[in-house]
Amino acid sequence: MLLRVSPRRFLEHHLLFVENAEQQQHPAQKPLPNPSMTEEQPSVPTEPDLPSSNLTNATDCGEEILLYGDTEKIVIGAVLSIIILMTIAGNGLVIISVCIVKKLRQPSNYLVVSLAAADLSVAFAVMPFVTITDLVGGEWLFGKVFCNVFIAMDVMCCTASIMTLCIISVDRYLGITRPLTYPVRQNGKLMAKMVFIVWLLSASITLPPLFGWAKNVTVERVCLISQDFGYTVYSTGVAFYIPMAVMLVMYSRIYKAAKVSAEKHRFMNFPKHYEEEGVYCLEASSRSHHSSKRTKAVEECATLSKLLRQDRKNISIFKREQKAARTLGIIVGAFTFCWLPFFLMSTARPFICGIRCSCMPLRLERTLLWLGYTNSLINPLIYAFFNRDLRTTFWNLLRCRYRNINRRLSAASMHEALKATERHECIL
Repeated sequence: MLLRVSPRRFLEHHLLFVENAEQQQHPAQKPLPNPSMTEEQPSVPTEPDLPSSNLTNATDCGEEILLYGDTEKIVIGAVLSIIILMTIAGNGLVIISVCIVKKLRQPSNYLVVSLAAADLSVAFAVMPFVTITDLVGGEWLFGKVFCNVFIAMDVMCCTASIMTLCIISVDRYLGITRPLTYPVRQNGKLMAKMVFIVWLLSASITLPPLFGWAKNVTVERVCLISQDFGYTVYSTGVAFYIPMAVMLVMYSRIYKAAKVSAEKHRFMNFPKHYEEEGVYCLEASSRSHHSSKRTKAVEECATLSKLLRQDRKNISIFKREQKAARTLGIIVGAFTFCWLPFFLMSTARPFICGIRCSCMPLRLERTLLWLGYTNSLINPLIYAFFNRDLRTTFWNLLRCRYRNINRRLSAASMHEALKATERHECIL
């Protein structure tokens, strides 16, 4: 059962009820007239009662709280705790895997580690306090000073996660479209600079409320990010809308490149001319005793072999482009699904409710906020699903098979390479 209670209105009705009870028990006596008062003193006009809507806008943003029953608290607490624990476990496994597996210590995976660190920070420094606030009905219990610290951590970690996804999409695009030049430049220093820029931009969004440009709302057990119009446009634009636009552009370009590659390299459908000539050349070379026919057969077979070797290279390029397009498409889709509703609401809130309060339904706000936090849980699952080495490392770590993990991964890679070679030799 869910009840909406106004603390101010509840307190007023409670005080009125107590006064009425005291008056019934002890009826008030009429005061005796003061002989020194010859004239009747003018009555002081009382202020009219303000309507509830005006009272809300004039005081705080948290008039209405949500009171849950015991069963609802248990269910909500269990669900949110599972989300927090799975987020910590998934992102922790990503960081551990990249640190202990030599094959995963690549410059491109520095961005993956940065993403996991940002999501892990959200799970450790943000989600527990939001969970406690939700279980008590939306009231902030940790004071005004820590409210500013909490908002700074929330904004910085979530923004770092989003911006890292944006940089990863650019990195994948350059790796696909410039396979010869970009890997040479893709060294550890470049990746470290990208990670530093991501966290610096994320921190720049948290600084204005701390230095007085747009103060956060911290009144009467309310902790809300600043609703200043200029700061709202700046923060939502830098933290979400610009990275989302970049990710969509990168995904569309990778998708177009993969589509062109699929149309250009039809490596499995060889022309019948070469198939017939290839079979003829083998038969001719085995049966014919004339040197001219044998020479022609060898030339035809050599031509076919060159085509197949070229198509083997095209197979590798095609598979890489298809995998990058598929992986980035799922990442962009999950990111947009999780964060777009929350940022649309955050952008519209100050224009609808004003800069001093939030008139949005509290349940809607908390649901959209947790939907955005869920993206920190989904990111490591996506990378583990599409990265075979990372998936294998996860499985070994979960089964506590730490020893010789690098040797097992090397053996698995060699096995896959031999299988691929056998497939190509069968084609040849």
